[in-house]
Amino acid sequence: MSHPVSPAVLRDILGIPERTPLSIDAMCADLRCMLYPATAITARLERFTQALVRAMRKLGISTETYGETSLVNGRFSPGTVILAPGIFHDGELAINRVSTLYNNIIVGIYDEPPPLEPNATAQERLDAIVRRLARDMVHILIFVTGTSWTICTMNGGVATFDSPDPAREDVRDTLVPKLTAQVVPPKPEDFDLRTGELHLNSPQYRAAAGDFLACSRNWSSNSCLLTHTSTDGLEYRNDFYRKIVARYLDKRSGMSYGFFAKQLPVTVQPAKPAGESVQGWVPVRIADRTMLVPVPDVRVLTTRSGCRKHLLNCETDLVEIGIEQGKAYLKTPSELPEGTGSRPSFDTFTILAHALGNAFIASIMKTLMPGAVFPGILEEKGASMTHWHGYPDVSTLPVGYFMHGRKNPPVSCSTPQSAAYSLFGKIKALEQALVSGKVYRGDVHVEPHHGTNIVGVLSLEETARFLNGPVPHGTIPECSSERRR
Repeated sequence: MSHPVSPAVLRDILGIPERTPLSIDAMCADLRCMLYPATAITARLERFTQALVRAMRKLGISTETYGETSLVNGRFSPGTVILAPGIFHDGELAINRVSTLYNNIIVGIYDEPPPLEPNATAQERLDAIVRRLARDMVHILIFVTGTSWTICTMNGGVATFDSPDPAREDVRDTLVPKLTAQVVPPKPEDFDLRTGELHLNSPQYRAAAGDFLACSRNWSSNSCLLTHTSTDGLEYRNDFYRKIVARYLDKRSGMSYGFFAKQLPVTVQPAKPAGESVQGWVPVRIADRTMLVPVPDVRVLTTRSGCRKHLLNCETDLVEIGIEQGKAYLKTPSELPEGTGSRPSFDTFTILAHALGNAFIASIMKTLMPGAVFPGILEEKGASMTHWHGYPDVSTLPVGYFMHGRKNPPVSCSTPQSAAYSLFGKIKALEQALVSGKVYRGDVHVEPHHGTNIVGVLSLEETARFLNGPVPHGTIPECSSERRR
């Protein structure tokens, strides 16, 4: 088993398809691309796209150029990434030739600098990127100049390379993961929807709501907690494309990034040595040994999709997600005002992966580290989870928190890969504690080009104070922007 948890287990507990590529080599082997150029493109774009195709082919990526036989019943083959250099008229857009909205990733490639002001905040950068994505109906943007090329993604991530042509290693390490791991909203059929079953007046909810509100206040002035880009304020070519964007986002009113979540207490049973056969328990590899751990039901209060994280209203902005007897569910609040939507976050399965991972490592700790504090706190109080688009300095982490993920492929936190990396990384974080002999209290999952998840025994408010208080916390001013030389 090359990963701490096998693909079959990921499939059974999180619904991640077994064929999901998790390494960059697997991503290259799985990727299929088609070059779909505009009627006329500049010499610079012609040179760039041909260099990109050569780099991809050297990586073993199947790449073809659009021709009369490229379409199946007038549509692109499902799973093919469409590279679209140049400026297209409405009827020529690649989006017109997909069979469903989630079958193809479309990459717009332009002979111009990125539409980003030098001193733009992370929110302004996100808004500019989303405006262009909506205007050209693509999923990823690449901007080419005489001295550099820049990738922009819908999570606000920006990666710039100081070279006019794409180097093989930059295509492999940065572009390929973004082309492989598509950002899609959770599907309604993925959940047991329990409308109105989250009771706002329960003592447990009220106690958690106070923590969420205090957390929100602490984050209110941090530009790395991206708030909301409304779909109503975007420029569309026509109403047809406006409807496509609405459908792609599952009728959400906009996009907001980051989440706050509170895993509710969960019963933890000690792990067993491998070799026993116990129904409902799964093998987890840690520190050169394999342990069997139970798969418990998990419950998490979290911010709903599209709400303003820095200005929470706990009467409308919290939902409960979880896994019960192997099935994911979503509870919406009772007495929601008419017209208020409560859709699951794009990050739902990443959140659930963290919750299951917390239970897994707590089970292992009960066996390998008797008396460890984390299992007892998880059973009594649960754990908090915070995601934002910045990066903490490793030297300023809370005591007992271990960092992982910095070398992972740069995927968005709303992809199946991210959920897998969240679970794998938590086990790696516990290994760090085992090797160092230090107390484990939580983990910090860095997602390159995207942001950070911090998960552990601190409350949401305590985490927010730590990351936004007077003590320097090392957040990179550019948030999720990267530059390569």
